[in-house]
Amino acid sequence: MPCLDKPLAELNTYTGTNPKPADFDEYWLRALRELDATDPAPELKLTDAISPARSEAFDLTFTGIGGARIYAKYVRPKNPEAPHPAILEFHGYSGHSGEWIDKLRYSGDGVAVAAMDCRGQAGRSEDLGGTRGNTLQGHIIRGLAEGPEKLLYRSIFLDTVQLARVVASLEETDASRMATNGGSQGGALSIACAALEPRIARCVSVYPFLSDYLRVWEMDLAKDAYAELKTYLRSFDPHAANREKIFETLGYIDVHHLAPRVKAEVVMALTLQDPICPPSTQFAVYNNIVTKKTPFIYPDFSHEGLPGFSDATFDFLTFRG
Repeated sequence: MPCLDKPLAELNTYTGTNPKPADFDEYWLRALRELDATDPAPELKLTDAISPARSEAFDLTFTGIGGARIYAKYVRPKNPEAPHPAILEFHGYSGHSGEWIDKLRYSGDGVAVAAMDCRGQAGRSEDLGGTRGNTLQGHIIRGLAEGPEKLLYRSIFLDTVQLARVVASLEETDASRMATNGGSQGGALSIACAALEPRIARCVSVYPFLSDYLRVWEMDLAKDAYAELKTYLRSFDPHAANREKIFETLGYIDVHHLAPRVKAEVVMALTLQDPICPPSTQFAVYNNIVTKKTPFIYPDFSHEGLPGFSDATFDFLTFRG
């Protein structure tokens, strides 16, 4: 097997390189308290995006940190046996919540789906701005120059929690049967949501992004989705005078540090030829999860579609297996 990263035996024990801030837990406790004080003011608007024969489609909006209105597609079974499970879906970096029809495989089987648009990316959520410096792409580094409280992914992680709270509050939802699902950035957000919202019962994560930034840098893979790391370091730390502090600050939004907080059962797909989200950064997440977990390892696959994985996880996500 060609080797992009560490041998599998080493990957199976690798737990990460990027430093964890000493006040990491307090940081997220403060963040969640701020979210507690944010009225989500959810609005559901029925749409005609799909045929209402078996499912109903809604534009869902709610308020996140900083007053931004966040958008999600919400599809629920029509006249279901309530309460029913719900899946929270998160998309890849720079993308959006996807097509309505993709949600029907779940809603047609009696499970609601809420697919969130990340603020500042290709969907309909608001990004209220107010930050200095690079705003052309660069979501990993947004706010880095202004301190941990201003990190954009702090807000996006909290948006996933707010979505979970809104969906849990709907009368048709069984809040004890909520799952998260996503790949790449979505895989990271799936973990982050499960780590910060303890009611998430099941979590599916595919080659998660936003993990172990220092390892990405050391592998010389700060390109593609991680290119902004190089942009920032070259622009704002050309002599590496603040390198340690920069990576420590990024540690606040590193999902391999959030992974031990996950209480859900986890299924994860890990790809061993992935140059975008390197295998060791994926395993850093997986190996820090302490709950029941199942790996699906794809030795010859990169950052791409994974044969059989959606079929294998359907019953898990819909609470039928």
